[in-house]
Amino acid sequence: MKFNQIKAVITGGVSGLGLSVARRFAADGAKLALFDINEEQAGPAIEELGADRVKFFHTDVTDEQQVSDNIAAAEEFMGGIDVLVNCAGILGAGRVLGRNGPMPLERFAGTVMVNLVGSFNVAKAAADRMQHNAPNDDGERGVIINTASVAAWEGQIGQAAYSASKGGVVGMTLPMAREFTRFGIRVNTIAPGVFHTPMVDTMPPEVQQALGDSVPFPNRLGKPEEFADLCKHLVENAYFNGASIRLDGAIRLEPK
Repeated sequence: MKFNQIKAVITGGVSGLGLSVARRFAADGAKLALFDINEEQAGPAIEELGADRVKFFHTDVTDEQQVSDNIAAAEEFMGGIDVLVNCAGILGAGRVLGRNGPMPLERFAGTVMVNLVGSFNVAKAAADRMQHNAPNDDGERGVIINTASVAAWEGQIGQAAYSASKGGVVGMTLPMAREFTRFGIRVNTIAPGVFHTPMVDTMPPEVQQALGDSVPFPNRLGKPEEFADLCKHLVENAYFNGASIRLDGAIRLEPK
């Protein structure tokens, strides 16, 4: 796919990894629809990226009707949908048996709803539109990129809900890719390690340093730009399909 012709939906697109992907895609000429619930950060993001080629859609990824309506509106704004990058997510941290008793089921379910069900919800709505695209020379009609985490394999104490949700994202990648072969839609997942995001910025400097020191090589936090570069490569490289790719500097999470 040629980036100056791409129309992409990015969830969680006004901050963190999602915004980094939006910057990378926009710099190469893509037209973008940013799905997010953060109204405050939407304005600065659109101003930076350019209102002529980028539009914000207030979107709760767990709301089936809202997602369906916004996918339709995004398609109308951009003149189609070729790419979806799912970056919306929450941490949902907490021990199963904490000091105040067992984890409320609502917290576990809420984490799974946003990270796993939300990713599925947007993916199915986008794929429903992509299947009608004209195929390129490879027969390709669309690309879906989901975001998991290395915690899908090595969840730490306090990450039961988060790890379950991200493990589900990894688990649905291959069967979804296999199902979508008949439409020419590729599906891949990126599992980032410890990245420098706005959430990390709120941590004390010594905690940030310790996180970076825990990465074997390069011995630092991941850069959001590196995540965005991989997203671009997954769009351009048609032979990537059904893959869950660790982007983590060889880190393997300790129990805590």
